[in-house]
Amino acid sequence: MIPVFRPLITDDEFSAAHEALEMGWLGMGSYVGEFEAELKRLIGADDRYVCAVSTGHAALHLALMVIGAGAGDEIITPSFNNVADFQAILAVGADPVFCDIDERTLCIDLDKAEALITRRTKAMIVMDYDCILCDHDRIAEMAKKHGIRVIHDAAHSLGSSYRGKPVGSFSDITMFSFDPVKTVTCIDGGALVVKTEEEFRQIREMRLVGMGQPAEVMYQNQRAWTYDVRHLGYRYHMANMHARLGLAQLGKFDRISTSRRETARFYNAKLADVQGVRTPDTDFEGITPFLYYIRVAAEKRDGLRAFMRERDIDTGIHWQPGHWFTLFKDCRHGELSVTDRVGHEILSLPLHSCMDEDDRQRVVDAVVEYFSAVPAGK
Repeated sequence: MIPVFRPLITDDEFSAAHEALEMGWLGMGSYVGEFEAELKRLIGADDRYVCAVSTGHAALHLALMVIGAGAGDEIITPSFNNVADFQAILAVGADPVFCDIDERTLCIDLDKAEALITRRTKAMIVMDYDCILCDHDRIAEMAKKHGIRVIHDAAHSLGSSYRGKPVGSFSDITMFSFDPVKTVTCIDGGALVVKTEEEFRQIREMRLVGMGQPAEVMYQNQRAWTYDVRHLGYRYHMANMHARLGLAQLGKFDRISTSRRETARFYNAKLADVQGVRTPDTDFEGITPFLYYIRVAAEKRDGLRAFMRERDIDTGIHWQPGHWFTLFKDCRHGELSVTDRVGHEILSLPLHSCMDEDDRQRVVDAVVEYFSAVPAGK
């Protein structure tokens, strides 16, 4: 079976795990500090602060807490987004407001987003979907105009650049995810990038159930036994072994990025002329793709998935729109026609770092065979 996701795990990661276990400091420790420093270097965020946490969802939750979002506030988010974003909004007591997406980029439609802004709007969550980034310059202008905060969900776009600027180096608040299927995995993990020392200090305390233990002490594999608690907090810190694995992954990021871009370009080239298949409208320049997706007619998607499954090729659906779920069906929203259409058409194909050439050719051959053999409308 060719899975949708396969992290690049080599001897580097096995050695890293052994090293971390042998050290014996299993909580938040020195490797977490090293991971934050290496991530900061990778994204070129010299004028910002990087805080590692346990998951991408934890990062989103803390981001909303640090901007003071709560009951009575609304957070605008694309409905075509991961459920973690919606749950984080609910977790602080705020209300999600679902926005449509742009037909070409599958990122938030900023015209429709601006029409949804009211006096209750506290922030927008903007998500870079896979291999095309949001219009971040316009997002910054809109936020300044309306006095709202922006949380940049960059779970898909680590290592990508926007107009020559690395993702993570320019947004109001940026969130990264390092879960088991991401471009870089820490087994599980996340990070927040913020602009001010005050927000950085607050996030550091909130990730450790509010305890004010200095990270500088813990990053020496020690504990401070007296401290204050000034903020509501959660057990959201990153574990030392997870950080050590993340360091091993970051150490070969150029290889990861180059190989994923090469496979995405291969798919685009081979599938561009297949009738019934719509490929991402990008050349992947400056992009480290997390997913590779195609769009097919809604009535053909299940058939294609079954056809590929029979050939031992897995596929995915990223994602079901938020307003389709029972928990969020009553949330305020704008017109969502593009989201509804894309939700029925989107299909993720296998994309791995350093993907085997035979595997990617098998994927292409299966898609081509299906659309060559299946009559129109099937």
